[in-house]
Amino acid sequence: MAEEKRETPETVEKPKVEKETKRRAEGNVVFIGKKPVMNYVIACLTFFNSGEKQVCVKARGRAISRAVDTIELLRRSFVKDLRLKEIKLGTEEMTREEGRRSNVSIIEITVAKVE
Repeated sequence: MAEEKRETPETVEKPKVEKETKRRAEGNVVFIGKKPVMNYVIACLTFFNSGEKQVCVKARGRAISRAVDTIELLRRSFVKDLRLKEIKLGTEEMTREEGRRSNVSIIEITVAKVE
C-alpha cells in the first residue's frame, strides 16, 4: 500500500487581544431592586473595601425609598466618614407590556469616602 502524505495544516496565529486596563466608569454602581436593604449595604461595603473611593446607588420607582434607606444605613452605622457627593433625580419613559407608556422616577445617589 502506498502511504499517503498528510499535510499538516499551518498553525494560524490568532491575533492577540489586549486586555482593557482602563476601569469602567460604571464599575462602582449598585442597582437597587426588591432584595432586603442589607444586601445593598453589603454590596456598597464591598466596593469600599476593594479600594473604591465612591459608590453610586441607582434606583427607580418604588425602589427609591430602599435606595435612601441603603445610603442612610451605610452612612450612620458602617462608614462614619461617608459624605453625599451628588444626588440626581429624573424621569424615564417606559413602555409597559400592554404597549402603554408611563413615566417612572429615577434617583442616583453618589457617596464618597472622606480621606
